[in-house]
This record gives sequence, C-alpha cells and structure tokens, in this order.
Amino acid sequence: MFSPCLSVNEQGHLSISGCDTLELAHTYGTPLYVMSEDEIRRVCRCYVQSFQTYYHGNGRPIYASKAFDCMEIVRIVLSEGLDIEVVSGGELYTALKAGAPGCRIHFQGNNKTLSELELALTHEVGDIVVDNPGELDQLQTLARAMGKTAHISLRITPGIEAHTHDFIRTGQIDSKFGTDLQSGAALALVERALEMDHVVLQGLHCHIGSQILETEPFVHAAQVMLDFYGEIVQKHSDFTLSWLNLGGGFGIHYTKKDRVLPYETYMEAVSAAISEKCTALGLPIPRVFLEPGRSVVGEAGITLYTVGNIKEIPGVRNYVAIDGGMFENPRYALYRSDYTCLIADRAGEAADYIATVAGKCCESGDLIQEHTRIQTPHRGDVLAVLSTGAYNYSMASNYNRNPRPAVVLVSHGEHRLAVRRETYDDLIRCDL
Repeated sequence: MFSPCLSVNEQGHLSISGCDTLELAHTYGTPLYVMSEDEIRRVCRCYVQSFQTYYHGNGRPIYASKAFDCMEIVRIVLSEGLDIEVVSGGELYTALKAGAPGCRIHFQGNNKTLSELELALTHEVGDIVVDNPGELDQLQTLARAMGKTAHISLRITPGIEAHTHDFIRTGQIDSKFGTDLQSGAALALVERALEMDHVVLQGLHCHIGSQILETEPFVHAAQVMLDFYGEIVQKHSDFTLSWLNLGGGFGIHYTKKDRVLPYETYMEAVSAAISEKCTALGLPIPRVFLEPGRSVVGEAGITLYTVGNIKEIPGVRNYVAIDGGMFENPRYALYRSDYTCLIADRAGEAADYIATVAGKCCESGDLIQEHTRIQTPHRGDVLAVLSTGAYNYSMASNYNRNPRPAVVLVSHGEHRLAVRRETYDDLIRCDL
C-alpha cells in the first residue's frame, strides 16, 4: 500500500480515502476507475509548496492533463494553483469548458491543426508551445489574419536520453517532438520567431521522457537549456527569457520495485542547478515551469474489476479473467507495464496465488499482468489494480465495442461520480 490514500479496513477490504472498494463496486458497477481527490490535492499542494521553498514562488507547476482529463480534474488542479497543459483541441476544449482561463493554459503538440490553433488564439491561450518551423510559420500567418498576437514557447529537443521505455523517451535527438538543439536548428528557429510581428517568443520548453526515477536527467536538461539561453543572449542581447519549462516525467510507484524519490528532491536539485548556471552565465533567473501529470494522479487512482472465469493450466499458468481489459487499460499491451494487483475482498491476507490477469477482449495479448502474486481468487471477487490514475481512462477505447467505465472521485469517506459509465447507446451515437 504505497499510496497514502489506500488502506485495509476492519472488514479486511481494500479502502481508498475512507471508502470501501467493495461498496464502490456494488454501487457503481465494474470495471470502475476510482480516484482519490484527497491524494490529488495533497500532491498538488506538495508541488506548489516546493515552488515556494526552492524557487521563491518564481514559477508554477502545470498539470499535464493527458495523464487523466475530465472537467472535474481540471477544476481541482486549478483550485490548487496549478496551470493546465493540453495537447489537443479536445483537451483544450475540456479545459475551457471547465472554466480554465486562457492565460493559464499551455498548448503542446507536434502537429496542431489549423482549427486547433484558431481555437487557441480565439481564447487567448497564454502559451502556445511551437514544435517546429512549419508550425511557427502557420501560427504567424493565422495570427496576422485574425488580428491576434500569439505568445509562444519553443519546444527544444536537448539530446538527453532518460532511462525509461523507448516509447516514452522524448528528449533525444531522434524524436518526433521539438526542434533539435545540437544541429543548430533550434537557434535558427529562435531567430525566425524574433523576426515575426504577430508572434512573441517568451519561453523555452523541453521534455525528456516519463516515469523517470532519478534527478540527474532533469538537472542535465536544465543546464543544457540554460546554456542555450546564454547562446541566444550572446546573439540577441535584448532578448529576455520570461520562462523555462522543463517538462515533467516524475516517476511513481507501480510496484514495490520502484525506487521513487520525493518530488521535493527533484525540485531542490533542479533549482540549485538553475541558480548555479544562471550565475555562471550572468543571466537573470527565468520563471520555472514543470509539468507533472502522472505523479499528480497516478497513485491516486485504482481500477476495480469483477473476477469471472478462473482457468488453471497445470505447470503453465493460472488465468484469472476480469470484466475489463486492454480497452480500459492498454498499458500492459503497449509497454508491458508493471502493476500491483490484489483481491480487494481479502486485501489484508497474504498474496499466495500466482495469476495472469486476463481481459475480456478478443486478443491473446489482452492481459493486465502476467505471473503476478495475488490472494487466492474466487468468481465474483473484486480485483483491484493499483496506480492506474494516469494513462488509463485517458487512453481507454471502445475496442470490441466495450463501453468505457465510470470515474468516481472519493474524499474523506464520501464518493461522487465525475464521469458516467458509457452505455451501448453511446457506442452507436455517431453511427449513421
């Protein structure tokens, strides 16, 4: 139970923020995403306080909404003082409908469409993170036609390879994201932006990957980006960097094997590196932005399932089938991601059974975990998968025409619906 919101109650059931998971499963059905509002708010406050402690308030955490996005989560993180990062027109629309002002939205993406950029300019998004020269030219043309000024950052690939899965590394030279620093393309893009009359360059941005469990890559990224800032100033002495966005990627616990650092450790190390580098280069310290997503919601979320068929193949494996699968958690199929599973009915008992947790989709690879240790299961039990708050609901699909589950928020023993369960009618709503 590595998340503070989880415990075992007097009945021996798994509890999250004071709510019995069996009662939640009975009330709302399964599969079911359950998110602890208490834990989300605790982590948000941790980040905000870290900015006060290590940056003297000269910066702000930004919630990367791709980790888990719905209107209620936008309202929660905004109320805790975080900005919002979006990476699509849909995420931007969600943030706006939830009440996020444009000035607190940061719009990412490697191939924003014309309609998405129009939406951003219409609502005066405060930071459009330009990925490449083609997007910069398109934004200048569009802003001029609309009579708007686009306030932008430039996404830079700093050439840093963090120790994480190949699919979620983004800071190396060979990446679909950003403009390469080492070839000189990034400096050329800066100079191009500075010449434009409907674009105002205010920030630099980088993001080196996800589920990173060490401080060194973040420190290195800060140093590389500030060296680049110094290079820009040498050629354009009147340029002042308003902010430096170092992205996110802070790791969380998925299993006991994960050696997770306190978030303050990252903040302290990076702030020291920024101060030292700016002093050495004679640069003013810019505002600092970080973009936590997974670390805000990951450990705050669990997914509940009902156990169905149990198929034991002697000497091979034990399949424990659940009523969910890759349609609402594709991460094992994509990344072979580790998770902690347990039988919520008997959460306090020893995990004495080796199971392969199998989904209900018509795919042999539809698995949640293989050869994982859980309590001995029985048909009708509630199986919980921990640390599913990030990149589960947001990556869910309707594969095999399965409706997506509901999302329930829990806090201090109370629960409420944040996203209703899809119905079969929802599945055919757009069919002609």
